[in-house]
Amino acid sequence: MNSKQRIATAALALALTTLATAPAQAEGKEKCYGVAAAGQNDCGNLAGTHSCAGASKVDYDPGEWKLVAKGTCESIGGMLKAEAKRRYQESQR
Repeated sequence: MNSKQRIATAALALALTTLATAPAQAEGKEKCYGVAAAGQNDCGNLAGTHSCAGASKVDYDPGEWKLVAKGTCESIGGMLKAEAKRRYQESQR
C-alpha cells in the first residue's frame, strides 16, 4: 500500500467514525432554538445563511440552535423547531 492509499484509507476511516458517533452524541438531546449565545450555536441556522457551528453573530437569535437535554428546551426559554420555524416565517412577511 503506497502513502496515497494509506492517507485515503485513513481519511475514509475517520469519516466513517465521525458518522457513526454523531447520532450517539444526539441521543437524549433535542435542538433548542433561541438559546445560543453568539458564536455558541451547534450548527446551521433556519435562515440558511451558514451551516457551521460557532457561526452565530447575535446572542439568542431565534434561528440558531444548541443541543440540550430532551425536555428542557422550553424551560430554559428556548423553542423547538416547529415554533422557531413559525416565528422565522412570520418575521419574513
